[in-house]
Amino acid sequence: MSIDFNVSDEGVALITINRPERLNAMDAEHYAGLSKAWMTVRDDPAIRVAIVTGAGEKSFTTGADIKSFITAPTPMSEMWMTQAGQLLNRGLEVWKPVISAINGYCLGGGVTLMLATDIRIAASHATFNLAEVKRGVVAANGGTQRLISQVPYAIAMEILLVGDTFDTTMAERWGLINKVVPMADLLPTAYAYAKRIAANAPLAVQAAKELAIRSRDMDLQTGLRWERMVTRMLQGTEDVAEGAKAFAEKRPPQFKGR
Repeated sequence: MSIDFNVSDEGVALITINRPERLNAMDAEHYAGLSKAWMTVRDDPAIRVAIVTGAGEKSFTTGADIKSFITAPTPMSEMWMTQAGQLLNRGLEVWKPVISAINGYCLGGGVTLMLATDIRIAASHATFNLAEVKRGVVAANGGTQRLISQVPYAIAMEILLVGDTFDTTMAERWGLINKVVPMADLLPTAYAYAKRIAANAPLAVQAAKELAIRSRDMDLQTGLRWERMVTRMLQGTEDVAEGAKAFAEKRPPQFKGR
């Protein structure tokens, strides 16, 4: 049982929720490990992209272990410890791109984790649901907040209020996932995306992600102004000079993130 973490030479971090005997459901220990992994992705300049997946071929993650959380509420004082145990889907700001490689059951907290990632690849046998209302709770950690901005209103309401399970055909039709592949191709496909992203200028990639996400909370004129300001900031970086030089010399650029 663990949260496995490794980084490739290309700067791609692989985070694996490793608790297959419980369908990669997470207890307090695993949530703490996952929080540490996300903060490492955020803070380590050698990491340019992250992939998150589950161990085995049966489950991505089913979210919180029901035995650990649903029937054992935390002390009320923790309601105001808003920065404790931060997670990607709980509000931790990670501007490096994150890819989810969904290798089976993606249920409850698995879906809320997926909703916080940027690119989503699913094995053909994957299934999804937000069935928290059938357990007397709601899809927390972003389920009720992110879903409504990622799919049409009626689809979001069906997923949140009915709680039924749906397959990759529906997930792809609704725009929740980018691509469906055989299980054998899942991680290779995720790595192919990650390596293409990692080859781009990391400061520009992170700026593009942040601008796009923050645009949800800004009017157009404010967003356009921020685009202009960020563009001006990036124009003075070494990566911009390297990009221009590489283009003139007809070679791949070697970006350093500075």
